Amino acid sequence: MSRRRYVARGVPGGYRIWSNKARRWWGDLYELCPDDLLAELNGEADSARITELMKRCRAKKR
Repeated sequence: MSRRRYVARGVPGGYRIWSNKARRWWGDLYELCPDDLLAELNGEADSARITELMKRCRAKKR
């Protein structure tokens, strides 16, 4: 099994997405763990679907 490129890490106030390849944070701070966004990033990585998931994850924190 290969190593995942993107993983969610708990930080004060919620979750952030860590990029193992770039070795830096990716995206915004999310209050809820963005499991579906991580699955898309590590899977097919369709940019339209990623944009949709990011908007939905941001809306959940409000």
